[in-house]
Order: sequence, then structure tokens, then C-alpha cells
Amino acid sequence: MDLFELLEIAQKESKTQKPIRLKCCTAAGCLSSNGLELKLALEKAITDAGENDKVDVIGVGCMGLCSEGPLVMVEPEGVLYGKVKPEEAPSIISALNGGKNKLKKIDLNHPFFKRQMPVVLENSGKIDPERIEAYIAADGYLSLYRVLHEMKPVDVVNEITKSGLRGRGGAGYPTGLKWSLVEKATSDKKYVVCNADEGDPGAFMDRSILESDPHRILEGMAIAAYAVGAQQGFIYVRGEYPLAINRLNTAIRQARKLGLMGTQIFESSFDFRIDIRIGAGAFVCGEETALMASIEGRRGMPRSRPPFPSEAGLWGYPTLINNVETYSNITPIIKNGAAWFAKIGTEKSKGTKVFALAGNISNTGLIEVPMGTTIGEIVNDIGGGVPDGGKVKAVQTGGPSGGCIPASVFDTKVDYESLMAVGSIMGSGGMIVMDDTANMVNIAKFFIEFCMDESCGKCVPCRAGTVQIKKILDKISEGNGTQDDLKKLNDLCEVVKNTSLCGLGQSAPNPVLSTLRHFNNEYQNLLKDGIPEKAVKVEKTAKVEKSEKSKK
Repeated sequence: MDLFELLEIAQKESKTQKPIRLKCCTAAGCLSSNGLELKLALEKAITDAGENDKVDVIGVGCMGLCSEGPLVMVEPEGVLYGKVKPEEAPSIISALNGGKNKLKKIDLNHPFFKRQMPVVLENSGKIDPERIEAYIAADGYLSLYRVLHEMKPVDVVNEITKSGLRGRGGAGYPTGLKWSLVEKATSDKKYVVCNADEGDPGAFMDRSILESDPHRILEGMAIAAYAVGAQQGFIYVRGEYPLAINRLNTAIRQARKLGLMGTQIFESSFDFRIDIRIGAGAFVCGEETALMASIEGRRGMPRSRPPFPSEAGLWGYPTLINNVETYSNITPIIKNGAAWFAKIGTEKSKGTKVFALAGNISNTGLIEVPMGTTIGEIVNDIGGGVPDGGKVKAVQTGGPSGGCIPASVFDTKVDYESLMAVGSIMGSGGMIVMDDTANMVNIAKFFIEFCMDESCGKCVPCRAGTVQIKKILDKISEGNGTQDDLKKLNDLCEVVKNTSLCGLGQSAPNPVLSTLRHFNNEYQNLLKDGIPEKAVKVEKTAKVEKSEKSKK
């Protein structure tokens, strides 16, 4: 495969496009609502109407607005239909010829679409994820060709460093710095790993990207491998994601067939192959050292660091580990330049962030916004707020590792530092919205119980600490707790947070600590010797009045 052949494939793909294209979502969300049956019904309706030469049906990835699935986009008219039933397919075909239908049309001028900035998701919902030709027609693999023929490995590392990209897996570690450590490591063998073990409750960002644009991950990993000097890559993906696994396998076979994976890629000296490893559902395997142990065939349990994976990773060799969204940013950075990417977002948090909006919110789905967008803009404008005029109480970001953020601080910007300041984290990108009926003590119990069940048991603070936190929360929620229990709860959370071996234990207390901080009145109201909510308000008022008098 050379550049000419790549461009020839893109040109041929463009020429075969029919005048009218019906793009039907075939991501997991829409498939669960009869999306495949709808696609087949559309194909039959086109045949029945004798429009095969004029109209084409294309199965595409996630279009974002999952709450309205199954979705059908009519191009080039730009009409989006929501909640389409298979039996309604003929009415869509009829409307193409001037007929009328009563199907639900979705306003593309709604803030849900207008306030987004697709970078990672630029191909999602637009191309057929099961056809490499569609990806190539969207400039796919051109960035890989460029780095192999125009850039040295160190140039690629420097470009990623200058972009300011930070890891989208949660911690926000500078991607360029991580790449440089592996690139500088001296070894006859190195590995590149994609962490696709997305396990946060309510999170589906990585799954949607894998299902919608699998070649983007392969290209990003290949560029990373060239930059750090690796020849073997692994994608560690959850076994609960069968559609994503199937599409990744298809993408790898297609790339190998065209010579875009394997040996002498683009007629260069660069060799690279990718294999898939399927996880068995252990949340702890999202932690990089546990993930590597699982790939090696051992029990997925974290180990102490140092040495870090960049020094001694898979089988003791230097290993680069990034998550799905991080690799998805690589191609556009190479394509458009580091300066372009660095202009997006905030001073310390560059680029965009993909979020999975879930919970009590009108517009459930997948979104991508520039870093620095406020939580209020995401929840109220893009998400449309709570259905039926309800009131938002809080959002949970970062899954079990994150915290609950109250509506009173929804002016908080979505960036790594701002979210940490209010007691939460960015995490991989889950955002669960809760209305004013939510019991925040029960929310804290839910997440600590999740972490307790998912603890690998290797270290005492996490193994025993999460159990004791859960027992205290049970006691409080049953109305048997005291102020002493509340103090013990807070102290125990700090111990688990500061002494656990890995990120699971270190972050497990976050939902409890954040609810103690922002929703302390809900704990007080459950204590036997607690301060009732009204008394809390009176006490606060008295303190304010006393403060004002002292100023005078």
C-alpha cells in the first residue's frame, strides 16, 4: 500500500455515493431499540419503491442523542428522525418524493448539537464503521502515512507534547511526557496498549467510539507505536462489549488485508500488529498494572510502582498505556497540528472531552465539548435539564472514583483542576445527573458498595476499609448513627484514600467525601444526635449575622 493507492480508494468510495443517503444508527444503544430491524426495513422499502439507484442505506455509529434512538439521518437534506419504528420505514422513503409523514423530526439547531465540538467524534454517526473504505474516504490513515514518511519518532512525540493533550483515562497525565519516557527507554522490545476496560456505571464513551470509529483507534495506536519504537499492540476491551469487539476484529482484518497493519506499512521499515485481549469484567483491570497482569494471563491485581510501565510493563518491557479517547485524539493532532489542538480548551486542559450523559436528564447520550465548558451548560443547555420540569440536584462525574457535584456550583468548568477543587475528578467521562428526589447518602452507599465488590483484596485499606465504610453508611441510613460515626466515616475515608495500593482504593472514598462536603445536612438529618435541616439553616444565619455585627 502506498499513498497513491490510499487516495485511489478514497476517490472510488466518493464516486460510489448515491444522491440520497439514509444513515441509520447501528451502535449498541439504537440496536437495542430495533435499530438493525429498522435498517433492514429501510432497505426493503427502497427496493419496493424502485429507488435502489437513487437511495442508499448506510449503517453508521453513534449519532449522540441516544434517548431518541433509533435515529435516521437523511442526507443531503439534513433531516434527522428520532424513535423510528421499522414499520415506519416506507414513510421515510415516501417523504423523499414529496410525501408527508408524521415521524418525529429532531431540531438540529438545538443546543445539544450546536454547543458541541466534534474532534474525537468527528466520524461517529457519519461513516460505516465496518468498511475501511469509508474511513479512508474521511482522510483515514493519512496521518499514519505522514508520520512514517515525513516525521522522525521524536518529532511525533514532540508534536503530541506541544499539543498539551492529557490522558483521558482519568488522571490527566501529560500524554507527550508519557510517550517520551517510553521512547527514551532502551530495550529490544516495547509494547503499546489501549485500555478499553471501561467499567464506570453509566459510562459508555469508549464503547461508542470503538463501535463507531474502530480504525481511528488502530491508526492512533500505530502512530504511538512508531513514536515510541514498539512493534506489538494490545487492545484490552471489556467482554461485555461484544459489538465493539466484533468491529475491532473486522477493522484489524481489513487493515491487515490492505497492508496498513503488519510488516513494512506504507512501504516503510515500520512493522506493527495489534491483538485483542478480552477482559472478564473485573473493574480493577482498568488500573494499568492490573490490566497488564491480565494480558499476561495472570490474575488482574495491581502492583506497587515504581517501576512504572514506561520502564517495566508487559513481560518486563517498556510499555505505553493510553485509553480509547486519548488514542482517538492522535490522528486529528497530526492532521491539523499541535497549535490547532492547543487553542481548544483551557490553559492547563487542552482539547475537547467526550461525556456520556445519563441519569435524570432529558437528552441522554454522547456529547463532546471543549474543555472549560461549565457543568451547567452541559446539564441545562446541552442535556436539556431534568425531564418534565424537574430540578437538578447534583451530577456525578468520574464514576465510583469521582464525586457528587451540587447544582449550586454548576458554574464549575469541566477541566482537571476545577473538578478536583470541588471534590470530584474528570474520570473517563461518565456524567450521571440526579434530580431533587435523589438521596445522596444512598448514592454514596451505592458507589462504595460497587468499589467494595470490585476490590481485588490485595491491600488491607481497600479490602477492609471499604467494608467498614459501607457498615457505617448502613448504620447512618438506618437512623442509628451518631456524630461520632460521622467523624469515624470521614477519618476512615481519608485513611483508605491515602494508604491504598492502587487508584481503585485511593479514589473509592470520593463519592462519600464529596457528599459529606456538599450534602452534610442529609447525613445530619439521619443521625440520632444530628442537627435537623432547619436548625442547620438557623445556625448558618446566626453565624452570618454575628459576622456582620463584628464587621460593624
